[in-house]
Amino acid sequence: MTYSIRELDAIRPGVSKILKSIKIHTTEKLLDAARTPKARQYLAVKTGIDAREILRYANMADRMRIHGVGREHASLLEAAGVNTVRELGYRNPANLTAAMADANRKRKLARQLPSEKVVGRWIEVAKGLPHKIFY
Repeated sequence: MTYSIRELDAIRPGVSKILKSIKIHTTEKLLDAARTPKARQYLAVKTGIDAREILRYANMADRMRIHGVGREHASLLEAAGVNTVRELGYRNPANLTAAMADANRKRKLARQLPSEKVVGRWIEVAKGLPHKIFY
């Protein structure tokens, strides 16, 4: 799924304006532009955003490719220790659901928590997604 780059403003207000200034308007375009460490470094120079921060945004956009994972759940996955789609594919649904519930109690990131069954589907989808980000 692709979203407006404005979804990333929840991480840091104003970042979408910076990315739009270099013609990145969607999460899909961000994934294409930030595929490799060299590409992220280029974006860092062009935008003034640290390359590690760009990687964080790209990982967020990557998690949002999974049907049902919007900004809130992508942030919640990160808070539960899942930074990449590749990592998500190796998780246990029950353990991850519990970790997400714990993270949400502490940080109030999502209005509604996904069920273990939904998290299990996300994990299965993550296993089959082609890799978009390289490290």
